[in-house]
Amino acid sequence: MSKDSVYDYVIVGAGSAGCVLAARLSEDPAVRVVLVESGPRDRKPEIRMPAAFPKLFKTRYDWDYSTTKQSALGGRELYWPRGHTLGGSSSLNAMMWVRGHRDDYDAWGEAAGPEWSYEALVPYFRRAERWTGGLGGAGARRPPGVAGVAGAAGTDSVYGSEGPLWISPPRAANPATAAFLDACREAGLRELTELNEPDHSGFALTPVNQRRGRRWSAADGYLKPARRRRNLHILTEARVRRLEFDGTRVAGVIADGVPGRLIARREVILSAGAIGSPQLLQASGVGDPDDLSKAGIEPRIASPGVGRHLQDHLSYVVTMRCPQPVTLTGADTLANIGRFLLGGRGPLTSNVGEAVAFIKTRPALAAPDIELIFAPVPFINHGLTPPTDHGITVGVVLLQPESEGRITPKGPGVGSAPYIDPGYLTAEADLSTLVAGVRRAEELLAGRALAPYTAGPMGPHPGTVDDTVLARTIRGASETLYHPVGTCRMGSDEGSVTDPELRLRGVTALRVVDASVMPRITRGHTHAPTVALAEKAAELIRADARR
Repeated sequence: MSKDSVYDYVIVGAGSAGCVLAARLSEDPAVRVVLVESGPRDRKPEIRMPAAFPKLFKTRYDWDYSTTKQSALGGRELYWPRGHTLGGSSSLNAMMWVRGHRDDYDAWGEAAGPEWSYEALVPYFRRAERWTGGLGGAGARRPPGVAGVAGAAGTDSVYGSEGPLWISPPRAANPATAAFLDACREAGLRELTELNEPDHSGFALTPVNQRRGRRWSAADGYLKPARRRRNLHILTEARVRRLEFDGTRVAGVIADGVPGRLIARREVILSAGAIGSPQLLQASGVGDPDDLSKAGIEPRIASPGVGRHLQDHLSYVVTMRCPQPVTLTGADTLANIGRFLLGGRGPLTSNVGEAVAFIKTRPALAAPDIELIFAPVPFINHGLTPPTDHGITVGVVLLQPESEGRITPKGPGVGSAPYIDPGYLTAEADLSTLVAGVRRAEELLAGRALAPYTAGPMGPHPGTVDDTVLARTIRGASETLYHPVGTCRMGSDEGSVTDPELRLRGVTALRVVDASVMPRITRGHTHAPTVALAEKAAELIRADARR
């Protein structure tokens, strides 16, 4: 007897996109859906505690990737955490809900058609969102038309109020965060009513995916309400090893711990992320034939763009000592743990990146090219080393890198991580933009508003130095902001990996739905765009099934 299991849809990866797809597709009781996740269930307590996310890094909940040596970063290999559990990186991230700038999606529209433009995508953001509690505190205001109570419907159609993902302001914003917002006002930056306006040039508190002070991941919002459906099966700790082909049709997948094959009557959907999706394609013989042959993989489908066009946000942190003991350093006391556990209150509800400013380093720019993220704590080495001194951080983020990299296989199968080469700062313009961004951060930190909270630089930042020394420091200390995209780029051109409906060119019954299909990285954080993209994909998939 066959041990194969037959479903209508086989979804690979339970990250931000996979959770959306599993929930939306299983709304139809006539279809059978299986969601296959390589990592464990999301039961670790640190997942719920916002400020504890660095404690999940380099654990079984993290893929714990490393890049290749980066020639423009002093030959360093950079650590890349990625979520390895239900919810994917939405279970490990800083919970920042940032749609991005209108121009980001209009650029997608130019690459893949008007159905991917900003106006076309707004309804999918709204479908996901449930704004609650207003955006009060530290001088910010709630979104237009959204009342300050949970789930209240508003009159402004820009923001969602009934979706599965709760979004709220920081519950206990630090006093240093309020000072950062004051510094932005003093500098003449635009104060945003809400960070997710179509043009987010300006500053605001960070909207976060939290409910009552606790993390609210894609698994919390989408998967958990759906998991009791009889037509949805969720498999964890089941690593998909390869795609199964019937000619050029993808018939299903082979996964560890699963007897037989997982057969898809309609489609296999890859939602394994900007690293996992191209890696699985390459391991299955889909990619650049030369890359595959060098890795000992027999080419099956020539798709040279698989793994290419990798983009990520590079970040350099400006850290300053704080003379006042008000920061998050040492916040994990028993008293604060108790406050969090009993009522979802206190400093452990902080997402660390409590406020942001999106700025232009040149007046002629139409949209921001730098993001400044304020953290009321020294955030160094990904937070893996708990700080002992009080300090504050302004992360300077390169929003629109010209540099691109690629994912290539090391060898047959998916048993080892692929080569991850982001190509950081290989375009000379990227370094000059980062230098200009650091100068803007230094100006804010030197102003009157933040004076009570600064007492000289804290390493690795050397303080105010000339451009040559600063450039060298940036090369030696910059790190990822955890936003890889683009490795299965969608587009209308034949060179794109996926078409505008996210179907993989050259095969049938296979779609890619995750950050890897983004034609261009967004000016912000990639969780919200990935969720909106998946909401739209679910609609495309259902429409295909009706044809």
